[in-house]
Amino acid sequence: MTATATETYVSVKPPRIGLLDTARGIALLAMATYHFTWDMEFMGYLAPGTAETGWLKLYARAIASTFLFIVGISLVLANKPEIRWQSFWHRFVMIAAAALAISVVTRFVFPGEWIFFGILHCIAAVSLLGLVFLRLPLPVTIAVTAAVTAAWVVDTWLAPNLLRSPIFNPRYLAWIGLAQMPQRSNDYVPIFPWAVPFLLGMTATLLAMRTRLLERLAALGTGSSLPAKAGRHSLAFYLIHQPVLIAIAYGLSVVVPPAKPDPVESYLKQCNASCIMQEGEALCRSFCQCTLDKLQTENLFTEFQSGALKPDDGRIMALASECNAAAQ
Repeated sequence: MTATATETYVSVKPPRIGLLDTARGIALLAMATYHFTWDMEFMGYLAPGTAETGWLKLYARAIASTFLFIVGISLVLANKPEIRWQSFWHRFVMIAAAALAISVVTRFVFPGEWIFFGILHCIAAVSLLGLVFLRLPLPVTIAVTAAVTAAWVVDTWLAPNLLRSPIFNPRYLAWIGLAQMPQRSNDYVPIFPWAVPFLLGMTATLLAMRTRLLERLAALGTGSSLPAKAGRHSLAFYLIHQPVLIAIAYGLSVVVPPAKPDPVESYLKQCNASCIMQEGEALCRSFCQCTLDKLQTENLFTEFQSGALKPDDGRIMALASECNAAAQ
């Protein structure tokens, strides 16, 4: 009798859960607050690296994890018991097109730190990956989710960078997530480890479909709050909010210009903030001090700080490689 009931729940289309729109909307509003912090840093009101260190770093990762967890939930709800191909491809094309547009725009605006694989790129990629798991037996999905999560724990806490290699450093491979030192980017969300929250969302929803949890959540209503409304138009919100916030930050900088920071202090903070995303704090301090010394010794520091000398310049890459080897 229990087996029959379970099969019935799995074979019918899951109900629409309004609470999911609210959760997505709250994540969008949280993302906007984080991005405004980044904008204020970019305009010079906050020290370089502020948005990428300390609690703000954890805040940003929590927001990204929430988004990807919700993407995993939504993919299951929208494509069970059968994959709705037309709806899936329509959504996928919109997200992929938006991701491409962001790459093109940032390539011109931030040539040294353009977004080659950000959150939208990751969502598009894991959505394709999710199609595979929608067709696989649940035990396989659970096993893969557990394995990928375990790999993340090992790589992050037990044996940092065990799975990483310089082979994956170039942009055309860095999207996988196994780069030892990927190219700098204003938004870098590779498949590993960011597939973890996505797979957890998928697995949790597939398990919930075997209970009456989804029906109970759906009974809470669709929600008419601002977060719920934002959550129902998440892609539009994502594309529009940052230009608006940058315009506000820029307008403020015109009216009340920020104080000019010390270039050496700015370099060390920004270098450490970028490095700590992939390496340990002690190693990063050594690496950043080494690169600063070499830039000053070779009279390249001013050019590099002004943007006249790009991070992918052969001289910069050579001294970074030397410092990386010395810091290991």
